[in-house]
Amino acid sequence: MKIAFLGLGAMGYPMASHLVSNHEVVVWNRTAAVAEKHAAEFGTTAASSLAECSGAEVIITILPTSREVDEVVDRLWPDLRAGLLWLDMTSGDPGTSRATARRLETKGIHFVDAPVSGGIPGAENGTLTVMAGGSDQDFAMARDLIAAFATKIVHVGETGTGHAIKALNNVLLGANLWLAAECLVTARKFGIEPARALEVINNGSGRSFVTESLLPSRIVDGKWPLVFKLALHDKDIRIASAMAHEQHVAAPILALTSQLFTAALQALGPDSDYIEVTKYAAGMSGEEW
Repeated sequence: MKIAFLGLGAMGYPMASHLVSNHEVVVWNRTAAVAEKHAAEFGTTAASSLAECSGAEVIITILPTSREVDEVVDRLWPDLRAGLLWLDMTSGDPGTSRATARRLETKGIHFVDAPVSGGIPGAENGTLTVMAGGSDQDFAMARDLIAAFATKIVHVGETGTGHAIKALNNVLLGANLWLAAECLVTARKFGIEPARALEVINNGSGRSFVTESLLPSRIVDGKWPLVFKLALHDKDIRIASAMAHEQHVAAPILALTSQLFTAALQALGPDSDYIEVTKYAAGMSGEEW
C-alpha cells in the first residue's frame, strides 16, 4: 500500500519509520531536509513537493494544529481521489475535524481522527496509545495501519471523538502537573526536599504518571529536555475548555487549568517545554527548581 506521511516532527519522525516494512512510504515535511534525512535513515521516499502525495492510497497527517491540516487539504484538493483514507493523527480540534471529514466525504474520501499518547519513547518503540474517531467502516480500514506504531488502539466514537478525548486527556495531565508542583513547593517550604516528598508520594495513593515518570528527572535531577512544546499543550487545553463550554458543562477546574497554562505560556514563551509550567508554578511562591 502506498502511504503519504505528512509531518515529521518529534512524534511523526519515528512513527513513519514503523510503516516501511509493509508499505511504500512517501514522507513530506515543511522543512524538506527533514524528509530527506528520514528517507536516508529509514528507506522512505522524500517527496520533493506536497503534490506528489496526492496519489497515495492513505494520507497520514500529524501536524501542529487542525489549521495546518486544512491547509494541506486545500493544497491537495484538486488531485484527491475517491476511496482515499485520510488518517489525521494531529492533536486537533474536534469541531474542525468534523468539518474536514464532511468536506472530504463529498469526494468519497474516508476520514479518521486518531491522535496519539505515549510521548517520543512510545513513538520510537511502537507502543503508542491511539484514540480514534470515525465510522466503524473507516476505523476498520485504519486499524491495521495504526497497529504498526501502537499497542493500544481505542475506537472511541464518531468523527471528532478521537480529538476530543485527546484534548481532555491533556487537561488531566496539565492539571496534575500544576497541582503536583504546588504540593512539592509546599513540602519544600515545610522542610521536606522534593526527592523525599516524591519518594513518599510515589509509594502512596497520590502517585501518578506525573510524579512517577515526569517530575523526578526534572525537579530532582535538573534535566529539562524539550519533549512537547508548551504552546501545543496550551492549545489542547483551550480546545477542551471550549468543548466544555459548548456542552454547557460546569467545569471550573478545567477553566482554571486553561487560565494557568495561558499565563505560564505568556511568561515562559511558546518554545518552552510543557513540563516547565511547574517552574512557573513554583515561581509564584518564590521557589525555583
